[in-house]
Amino acid sequence: MSRNIDSQTTIRPTHFAHFVLRVRNLDESIAWYETVLGMEMVHRAETIAFMTYDHEHHRMALAQTPVESDIVPGAPGLDHVAYTLKDLGELLGTYRRLKAKGILPALPINHGPTTSMYYQDPDGHGVELQVDNLDTPEELRGYMESPAFAENPLGVPFDPEKLLARYENGDPIEELVKLGSAPV
Repeated sequence: MSRNIDSQTTIRPTHFAHFVLRVRNLDESIAWYETVLGMEMVHRAETIAFMTYDHEHHRMALAQTPVESDIVPGAPGLDHVAYTLKDLGELLGTYRRLKAKGILPALPINHGPTTSMYYQDPDGHGVELQVDNLDTPEELRGYMESPAFAENPLGVPFDPEKLLARYENGDPIEELVKLGSAPV
């Protein structure tokens, strides 16, 4: 039986599989990702660890490197990896849990379509935890194509403590996810 191969069509991936980070201290990085993202170890060898948080056999690998130099801020390379949480309550609960462990966001910012908190792992790799501020993919895409997003594509920083207080006070979610709802 013969098979035909389509070599003309650009094929899109079916889903995102994994990424690999180079780290200086494997044990410290494993502990950080277990704490921040609830990742579980799938396999560990002397200089590499494979971890996941869902059905995928591994979502991330951590490879220990002998290079001791820091990541130069602004240098070419991966800036951050983003993870979407279920809702604002999960984002704020995670903020409170991590703060109790001494892990604070480097940048809490409302981008408009998302409310995000950016963290840095022990080697300075960026990890964004975010929630969608709109209900549908069409609304999210529409916001990104809007004049409001063109005018301010980065968003507005917020104070996580103010947002948490407003959330626990019962303020409407629709108000909490608006730009400027918890000014710095």
